[in-house]
Amino acid sequence: MAGKTKVDREAIKVLADLLREMDLAEIEYQVDSLKIKVSRSIQQIPIPLSSNPQIPIVNQNSSDESIKKIDSSPEDLANHAGVIEAQMVGTVYLSPGPGTKPFVSVGEKVSQGQTLFIIEAMKVMNMIKAPRFGIIKHIFVKDSQPVEYGDPIVIID
Repeated sequence: MAGKTKVDREAIKVLADLLREMDLAEIEYQVDSLKIKVSRSIQQIPIPLSSNPQIPIVNQNSSDESIKKIDSSPEDLANHAGVIEAQMVGTVYLSPGPGTKPFVSVGEKVSQGQTLFIIEAMKVMNMIKAPRFGIIKHIFVKDSQPVEYGDPIVIID
């Protein structure tokens, strides 16, 4: 078996669990020459891409009314126990497509598993779902805004 690498089933299982837990389409892990890539098919919502990839599409019907402030500083809000953070680097979409109603708005009740927003990462649309029942208390981002891993997106109370 010279030249063959032993399959690390435990690492694959851990990656597959992360894939499901974070509702990702693909995850890759590499240590030295061993590279493990796990992917799955997830429901994708087509979002038209601009003919110029440098110019993001902005939802013309979105307004700042759906992004309401609550009485706290941004630092306090970002540390709120109900914050849902970006699980990857990408572009966040608050609605299924340009000109359509947002998935959620401030004050709306959401149930566990309900889609909150989409993060587009490497041209894959990742639907981010509510981890629990609650009420949307705050939305930190605007539609089509770039986000980094760990950025606060919404608060569910």
